[in-house]
Amino acid sequence: MARTILLVEDSSEAVELSKGAFSECENGAELVVAYDGEDALDWLFGTGRHAGRRIEKRPDLVLLDIRLPRIDGFEVLRRIRADERTSMVPVVMLTVSSNRSDIAAAYRLGANSFLVKPVDYDEYTELVARVCHYWFENNESAYR
Repeated sequence: MARTILLVEDSSEAVELSKGAFSECENGAELVVAYDGEDALDWLFGTGRHAGRRIEKRPDLVLLDIRLPRIDGFEVLRRIRADERTSMVPVVMLTVSSNRSDIAAAYRLGANSFLVKPVDYDEYTELVARVCHYWFENNESAYR
């Protein structure tokens, strides 16, 4: 069964880089992109421009940037964890920040992992490969 990754990222350059890197995943994961926090929440909960989307189809993984327009990544994470329908979806913070207070805040709010995006394409691709391998080959999902 194809896995779904919700990538919440406001940089179009980072999205394109991510698309290339995630196309290398052996599992053939579908990458859904939300460019801001509000759009991510709308996709998750079938509201706004995603009204009518079957919300039973949860993402297998959320990759969440912190600094986003409209609603930041911390608030998105808060709402994911607060809702029974999404509370156990794995959320990995994927951001350029290595600020200790951001890392602590993410874990306090229930992030499953915190990864700092490498700027080098090859390093980023390797990180994505490790993310795919861990979350889709080694980790047991609460929803499967």
